[in-house]
Amino acid sequence: MSLWVVVPAYNEERSIVATLRSLAAQEDQDFTLVVVDNGSTDSTVDLVRRFHGQNPGLRLEVVHEPQKGTGAAADTGMRHAVARGARWLARTDADCLPAPDWTARIKAALGGGLRLVSGQLLPREDEGVPAVTRWVLVVAVEVASLFGKVRSGNRDPRYLGPYVMTPGCNMAITAELYVLAGGFPRSKIEDLHEDRALVNAVRLHTKAYGRRRDVVVHGSSRRARAWGLRRTLAWYADHRYRPDVVDIR
Repeated sequence: MSLWVVVPAYNEERSIVATLRSLAAQEDQDFTLVVVDNGSTDSTVDLVRRFHGQNPGLRLEVVHEPQKGTGAAADTGMRHAVARGARWLARTDADCLPAPDWTARIKAALGGGLRLVSGQLLPREDEGVPAVTRWVLVVAVEVASLFGKVRSGNRDPRYLGPYVMTPGCNMAITAELYVLAGGFPRSKIEDLHEDRALVNAVRLHTKAYGRRRDVVVHGSSRRARAWGLRRTLAWYADHRYRPDVVDIR
């Protein structure tokens, strides 16, 4: 099959079923889903297997990556898909809700010539986070996207095109470009923003990437609930806030 969707998961028993439901309800269901268990110690894997048993029409595979880290887990899933013949790769996370037309719009974008797609990330509305906080998070993402274009770490004369902020939980890439760019760094979430690293690696090879606001995923605001808005924004701004526990559940 041409499209494979990768979902890294670590101790996501509270969230992953909702993510699986969103993927099983896609308007275009012609894709294979890979859930990468990143050493979960809760019932995450059992819930995934149970969901698959209840939804046998969903093509779903579970692979395991003991090296902890979103980068490591995502890379394992992507390379598993490539080895199985994937042409296109997409990623979301186990606390996210892709829009019903997510896979269809990814296919349209990649089929239209883009080699990397940066989707639109919006806050989930079912987590009890006040509307004003969600609004501030949306604005903060837009500001961060603009800042990223002038940020020194994203500037290099070798880059073929401008920086485009690409959330790891809402992106897609051709298998060929993923391998060419070296894939996600096999890092921990607290050590490196693996999505930024991949985008900058892609920029060394092609201009065929871009933002697609019609490719929508609703992401969790659980960090904002746990840390507060200011600290959450500092975390995403190069980990200027570094809590003792980063795996918020």
